[in-house]
Amino acid sequence: MTYTAPLADMRFALREVAGLARVSTLPGYEHATDDTVDAVLEEAAKLAGNGLAPLNRDGDKIGAKLENGVVRSAPGFAAIYKEFVAGGWNSLPFDPEFGGQGMPWLLATTVQEMWQAANMGFGLVLLLNQGAIDAIHHHGSPEQRLTYLPKMISGEWTGTMNLTEPQAGSDLGQLKSRAVKNGDHYLVTGQKIFITYGEHDMAENIVHLVLARTPDAPAGVRGISLFIVPKFLVGADGGLGKRNDLRCVSLEHKLGIHASPTCVMSFGDDGGAVGYLVGEEGRGLSYMFTMMNNARLSVGIQGLAIAERAYQQAVAFARTRVQSKDDGSPKPEAVSIVHHADVRRMLMTMRAQIEAMRALGYYTAAGIDGALKHPDKETARRIQDRVDLLIPIVKAWFTDLGNEIASIGVQIHGGMGFIEETGAAQHLRDARILPIYEGTNGIQARDLVGRKVAKDGGETMLALVAEMRVLADEMKAAPGDDLAAIRAGVLASADALEDATKWVAQSVKADLVTALAGSVPFLRLAGTALGGWLLARSALVAQTRLATRDGDPAFLEAKLITARFYAEVVLPPALAQLGPLKAAGRTVFALKEDQF
Repeated sequence: MTYTAPLADMRFALREVAGLARVSTLPGYEHATDDTVDAVLEEAAKLAGNGLAPLNRDGDKIGAKLENGVVRSAPGFAAIYKEFVAGGWNSLPFDPEFGGQGMPWLLATTVQEMWQAANMGFGLVLLLNQGAIDAIHHHGSPEQRLTYLPKMISGEWTGTMNLTEPQAGSDLGQLKSRAVKNGDHYLVTGQKIFITYGEHDMAENIVHLVLARTPDAPAGVRGISLFIVPKFLVGADGGLGKRNDLRCVSLEHKLGIHASPTCVMSFGDDGGAVGYLVGEEGRGLSYMFTMMNNARLSVGIQGLAIAERAYQQAVAFARTRVQSKDDGSPKPEAVSIVHHADVRRMLMTMRAQIEAMRALGYYTAAGIDGALKHPDKETARRIQDRVDLLIPIVKAWFTDLGNEIASIGVQIHGGMGFIEETGAAQHLRDARILPIYEGTNGIQARDLVGRKVAKDGGETMLALVAEMRVLADEMKAAPGDDLAAIRAGVLASADALEDATKWVAQSVKADLVTALAGSVPFLRLAGTALGGWLLARSALVAQTRLATRDGDPAFLEAKLITARFYAEVVLPPALAQLGPLKAAGRTVFALKEDQF
């Protein structure tokens, strides 16, 4: 099954929901004109559909292999990666001072959706490198930035994130890897697990960002420092020197993403791997959060991407699979299953949730641009607060939906979905990791409640609720029962989200455990409500354009119908999470450990 980038939907979300026109007026983004953006999207769609997508199936079946200490990438990956680098694709959003193109993160996020949908196993190397670049750019020394960023931005070198150890998963305070000062560098020793693209044959060098403790560091997370530990040492002239003291011990055998090598990395088997301190000792976790936040948005986009891929395959199958007569027709002939009510319900559910995710994902990416480039510092700070609030929602809600939508895709295929030949099963297997890595979705919910809402008593979320109500007021005068139904959904969402936010803000102060017991339902409610708000915004635009005959009527009508389905079918069960999130604290901890 091939992949075709949904360019019309992407452009609509970019322009009408995320506000590309506003982003392109920010200082430094003036070159992101409509023509330039369209050209980038068109070329990216070609590479995704014609280059990356055809490699996805073999990447899953054959995967990456460890041979004599060398990881061989899946068939075709090294060649397409060279094409990717030659095309300048890796440099899209990065600082021109180091060879980047300086395009908005909004555009980079849109393009990233294509990479991840076409071939998520391949897309992971891009995702991790992007985050590593961001971390070094923000926290590295001037010398470190000059040494590493140009090659990483070009894609000639790739980056990794080395956090997890056998005894330390999400609890990074348990890290045991050590770094001992040795002249102008440190010697790093320890083992890291679950390191995505920790070793591969696609790039000249791999720049590992490694968390480790110095000898006198305090216990817990305050004792963690961040180090740059390259696979090959870099000389003063920028050339590659000797191999560093690190190696891939083994590759994990996984449920999905077989093409992406997940490495067990050993540092310092022969005395210590040369590492360079980033920033100050003891601040490593705060620096790594820069990379993690970047990666969490990207993982959310992976959830959107795999959902889109599963949807496209389900639609194609439903149009061609002939089974049973049409219940709405007197004719006895069997019809394609797209005519059947339950299949239509499933396809509409997939479509509506994908459009809601895309709207919220692009909106968040536009917020990153605003926080980076807005000339007014106070406005930029407020935008950043909003982005910080949205990141855990995007990561967790999108990846939960990615799993649910991939599962629906299997269901639409019926028995053919359960076997591997159709490819529907691969999407579900690949999607399953998304709620786990880059912080489990339970951790994202904890972050949303315990940090983001607690930080300002819910003010940032309530500001979003206020904007939902403003949109509802704007929709009052719009004609048609579609918009009336959608408006009702926006108002119901605003009421539920306001109630939930105030309850969470109060509960965090009174009883943190009670608040955390309801954190997952709260995140689900927030994501669904905010997605519905942005779909309502798109519906208002669609209705206005239909009235003025500005655009393709069929496309615009589909936006209206999809938003109405979301408001009437998708929203109500999600808004019902208000009850469970308030009640969970009474029973979640009621049983004793030995009663489970």
